[in-house]
Amino acid sequence: MRHVYDCPVRWADLDLLGHVNNVTYVDYLQEARVDMLLTQSPDTRAVDLAEGVVVVRHDVRYVSPMGFRLEPVKIACWVTEVRAASFTMAYEVYDDTPDGGRTVYLQAKTLLTPYVFAEERPRRITADEKAVLERFLGDEPLRTVRERSQPKRLETGHFPLHVRFSDVDLYGHVNNVKYFEYFQEARIRYLMRIFDVGGPGERAVPLVIAQMDVDYRVPILFRPEPYDMHSWVSSVGNSSFVIESEIRDGGTLLSRARVVAVTFDAAAQKATPAPAVHRAALLAELARTS
Repeated sequence: MRHVYDCPVRWADLDLLGHVNNVTYVDYLQEARVDMLLTQSPDTRAVDLAEGVVVVRHDVRYVSPMGFRLEPVKIACWVTEVRAASFTMAYEVYDDTPDGGRTVYLQAKTLLTPYVFAEERPRRITADEKAVLERFLGDEPLRTVRERSQPKRLETGHFPLHVRFSDVDLYGHVNNVKYFEYFQEARIRYLMRIFDVGGPGERAVPLVIAQMDVDYRVPILFRPEPYDMHSWVSSVGNSSFVIESEIRDGGTLLSRARVVAVTFDAAAQKATPAPAVHRAALLAELARTS
C-alpha cells in the first residue's frame, strides 16, 4: 500500500531559476513520512517511528524541475524493506496528468533506524511497529550505485561550518534536512572559487541538481566552534559533473555527500553543455591532488 500526501508548495521554496529548491524537496519527504506514520497507523503503534528515528542515508534523484503553483503536489511514500533495527522508505513526488499518466519530479529512498535519544543509541523495531510498517510494503523504485572517490583536502574546497541554534531539533541533533543546506552552501562557495576564471559574470553558471546522496555517520551537535567541510570535484562530463563533500570533526567523519550537477539553459529549460571556460576550470580542479 502507498500513502499519498498532498504537499503545499510555497513561494519561498523556489530558487533563482524559479524551481523548487533541491533542499526543500527533502523537507517535503520528511512531511510525507511523518504524515504516513501518524495518520495511517490504525492506532498509536507508529508514533515512536514518526518522532523517534534518525536518518542513516538519503538517496535522491531529481527527475524534472517543478515551479510554483497554487495546488499541492502529490507525494507517494511506502516501505521497501523492514529489518531488525532499520527500515527503508521510498518516495515519488508527482502530478497526475489528464491522460491518466503522471509527471514525476523526484524519486527518493531513505534508510531510517529507531533511536532512543535519551540514551543516544539505536534500538530494534518492535513487533507492533513491524506490523504497521509491513502494511506499506512495496517495490524498490530507485536503484543507486553509491560510488565514492578518495577524499581531497583542497584550500578551494574547505568551508568552516557554523551550526545555528535553530538548526538543532528537540533532541540536540542537527535535523537531517539541514545537512542538505550545509552541503549546498559549501558547494556554492566552492564553485564560486573554481569559476572565478574571468571577467564579471563568468562565475554565474545556471545549474540544477540531478542526484544527491547523503550518508549520516555521527550526529552533528550545536557548538560555537565550526566543523570542517571539504568538497572536491570527482568527475566531469560534457554537461554534468560530480562534487563530493565531507563534514568532519577533526579525525571523525560526520557525514558525506555525492552530488551530480548539470549545467542548465534557463531559457530552454533543459540541460546544456558547460561553457568551455567553466569546463576547463572543473577539469583543472579534478586534476589537483590532495
